[in-house]
Order: sequence, then C-alpha cells, then structure tokens
Amino acid sequence: MLGLLLVVAATVVVAWGVLGLASSSVDVIGALTVFAGSAVTLGFFLAPIVTAISDPLDPRRFRVFALPSRPLAATLVLASLLSLPLFALIVLVVCAGIVWAEAGVSILALVTAGVLGVLTCVLLARLAHGLAAMMFRERRSRELSGLLLVLIVVVVVPVGVFLASLDWNGAVPGALAEAVGVISFTPLGAAWAFPALLAAGEGTAWLALAVSIVTVAALGYAWLALVHRQLTTIDRPLTTRERGGLGWFSVVPGTPAGAVAARSLVYWGRDRRYLVNLLVIPFAALVTMVPLLVAGVPLNVAVLVPVLFAALFFGWLPHNDLAYDSTAIWMHVASGLRGLPDRVGRLVPIVLIAVPVLAIAVPVSVALHGRWAIAPAIVGACLSLFLSGLGLSSISSVAAPYPVTSPGESPFQQPQRTGSSGAVPQAVVMIGALVLSAPPLWWTWLSLTSSVDAAELAFWSGLGMGVFILFVGVMTGSAVFNRRSRRIMEFAAAT
Repeated sequence: MLGLLLVVAATVVVAWGVLGLASSSVDVIGALTVFAGSAVTLGFFLAPIVTAISDPLDPRRFRVFALPSRPLAATLVLASLLSLPLFALIVLVVCAGIVWAEAGVSILALVTAGVLGVLTCVLLARLAHGLAAMMFRERRSRELSGLLLVLIVVVVVPVGVFLASLDWNGAVPGALAEAVGVISFTPLGAAWAFPALLAAGEGTAWLALAVSIVTVAALGYAWLALVHRQLTTIDRPLTTRERGGLGWFSVVPGTPAGAVAARSLVYWGRDRRYLVNLLVIPFAALVTMVPLLVAGVPLNVAVLVPVLFAALFFGWLPHNDLAYDSTAIWMHVASGLRGLPDRVGRLVPIVLIAVPVLAIAVPVSVALHGRWAIAPAIVGACLSLFLSGLGLSSISSVAAPYPVTSPGESPFQQPQRTGSSGAVPQAVVMIGALVLSAPPLWWTWLSLTSSVDAAELAFWSGLGMGVFILFVGVMTGSAVFNRRSRRIMEFAAAT
C-alpha cells in the first residue's frame, strides 16, 4: 500500500510539473521532456534487474499450455500495460502531449510518439525481466540487489545535482543542450524527441522517428526470440531455489579474495566498531570547514574541503583492519591463504561504501562552489587521497597492527597500550597520503585560483598517482603478510 501511495504521489507531482511547462519556450520543453523521457525509459530496463521482483508474466509459466510464441509474446506485452508503472507513464505521456499540442504539434505526431515511447518502455521491461531470469538466480539475494541499486545511485545522483545546479535564465544551458542533442537520436530518447524536433521545425525530426521505429522493431524481435527460447528450452525449473542464508558469500566470486571480501562485508555491516568509524567521517569532514571560515576563507572554497577530507579518511580507515579480526585471523593463516587475496578482499567493503558517498558528495560540493569546470580537479584530488590511503593502509594494517577493542565490546573503550605504537601507523598513513597527493592537490589549488586548465592535469595526475600507490601498497602488503604470518598470529593471540 505504501508503494502504491508513493507511486501515485510521484505521478501527481511530476504530472503537475509537466503541465507547468506550457508557458516555457519550445527549447526548454524539449530539453526537459527528452532528458526525463530517456531517464524513465532507462529506468524501465533497470528496475526489474535491481528490484529482483518475481515476474508474474514470465513466459516459462505458460509452458504447460503449449501456446505459440508470437501470440503469447504479443499478449504478454499487452498485459504489461495494465501495471501501475505503465499507468503512471501513460498519464505523464498524456500530460506531455497536452503541452506539445499547445506548442502546435499535431495530434497524429503526438499519438505516434506516445505509442512508440510506451512500447519502448514495455519491451525494455519485458526483456529486462527475461534476461534477469536467465542470468541471475531465481531468488536473487538482497545483497546483489543492493549492489545494483548503489550503481544506479552513483550515476543518477550526480546527474540530478548537475541539472539542478544549472543556470537556466529562460534558456537551455549549453551543456544540457549538447547532451539532449545526442540523446535525441538514441533508442532511449528518439520517441520523446520527435515532437520536440517537430515543434522546433527541425528536419531531423523524421530521423528521430525512424530511429524510434527501428528500436521498437528490434526490441520486439528480441522479445519474440526470448519468449521462443524460454518456451522451448528447459535450462532450469522455474521453482528451483538456491540455498539460503549465504548472504554475501552467494554474491562474491568463489575465490580466496571473494571469501575474504564476503567475510569483511559481514563485519562492516554488523560490527559496531566499524560502524562507529564510518559515522565519524561525515562529522569530522564537516568540522574542517569551521576553522577555514573563521580564518576568512570564502564559503565557495570552504565547501570543497570536506569532500577532500572524507576521501582521505576513507582511505585511512582500513589502516588497522587486520586487528579487528582478533583471533579469527587464524583462518587465513591456517588455510595457507596468500597475502594478495587477503589484501584485496579487505579493501572491498570500504570501496563499496566510499565510492557512492564520494559520488554524491563531489557533485554536491562542486554545485555549491558554482563552477563545474573544476569538477575534474576535485575528482582527481579525491582519487589520489582515497587510493593512496588504501595503498598505505594495505601495508600498515599488516606491518604495524596495534590493539583495538575486542569484538562485542564498546567501540569507545580503548585497550591499554604502551608507547605510541598506535599513533605512529595512523600518522604515517594519513600524512603519507597527503604528501603523495601533493601534486594533484597543488594543481587543484591552481584550478581554483588561477587557471582552470589545471583541472584536467589534476584529474589525470590524481588518477595515476592513486592507482600507482594502491598497486604498490597492495603488492607490498601482500609480501609482508606472507613473511609475517607467524607474527600476525602471535599478535592476534596476545590481544
């Protein structure tokens, strides 16, 4: 019921926004409808893969009726029109049609574009359900769905922030106009671009119509072939279920590195000690703005600093992750696990957490700054800080682990230590990442203060430096792990 209400509410809001475009120029209406229509079309393809919902119209359910492929394929497409998402899409198409009709586009052209657009969405959704049933297990784990959702967030949020930050001033921004010009002749946007190009008097409108017709025909043929295959091939019974309770172990590859990654993901998701470390990062990053603002640094520059510190903290975070294993590290040593799978597998959780966070934080920071030309520089600096930190952490966690609280104890309770054994590796990793990232940070500063051309240099230098330090760190940490495995066991037993 909650999902139904959310869909209805979102449809009403978006429909109201579409109808509000009637007073805008043809260029603005076209840019928004083409871009939004392409995003919706892509969403119809991705949603069945991400949500992992069982398909009630799976062609394999109709095997017992011995139906011909062609009538069944057409019937399933028509039946898909009775779903709530398709009803919401049709409502939005009608609202867009009303706006385009007031702009002077003929009813015939609007109906043609609407039918082609809806058919494209339906066929993509049908193909996505069928392909997901073939490639994935029948009961996909929520971990896999979560990973796919993270990938979409990494793409969608930066794009949304970029669009929201554009300065329209009654006209379409140049960057968006160029993007729409390309999308208009792709299978995702051709149907939605046909009315816009007609209203603008462009002769290429018929090319967009031809692309849309070819797209629908190709998707229809692919859907028919998929239905025929599923009706005539028994690759796996529809009711087959995978073993339950494996969690991340059912998602990662069946390799030593995959096993380490799965175990680390379980710890990062359940152990309070890891969770507390993660929660500290946003607060620590935001606090860095306070002294800068007090010192008189402009706000549009200060807003860029937290994301850089967040990248540094994320890279620094696993510098002592081996110590959090406590005596469980004996499984790695006793099984003869080599250092490389251990070092690589332990980096997977922090990468899966940091990449989406930074993918959202970077465009938000750049949007608040107001100059998108410096975005490559900020990305390059973040890559260098994050990857360099991971590389140094891969060495530190195995070369100089220090005692931490035992599993199940309060994360705020620190064990007794002698000397500065814990402070030294922390400082080495953090200061080392800053020093190694000095070149991209310097070029980032130049892109902010003098020449924006330095942004591209900052990006490539940050990417190159980060990847190089990560590779060297992982390989060095692997060699140290192989050589110090006995001492690692002694450390775990002593703590």
